[in-house]
Amino acid sequence: MPKMKTNRGAAKRFRKTASGKFKRGYAFKSHILTKMSQKRKRNLRGTDAISAADQKVVKRLLPYS
Repeated sequence: MPKMKTNRGAAKRFRKTASGKFKRGYAFKSHILTKMSQKRKRNLRGTDAISAADQKVVKRLLPYS
């Protein structure tokens, strides 16, 4: 049986936490940021855990994480 391939797009977007959940970055922070408030840009810097409904899908895309 050959090795399973990791979905490279998912590997760049998600990281596994120590508890086994996955964290993600926020969208809407790449360009056209001048009209966005400083508070909103600051809050987009952090990360967030993905929803429980998406855990199974992401786990399938990242078999070795």
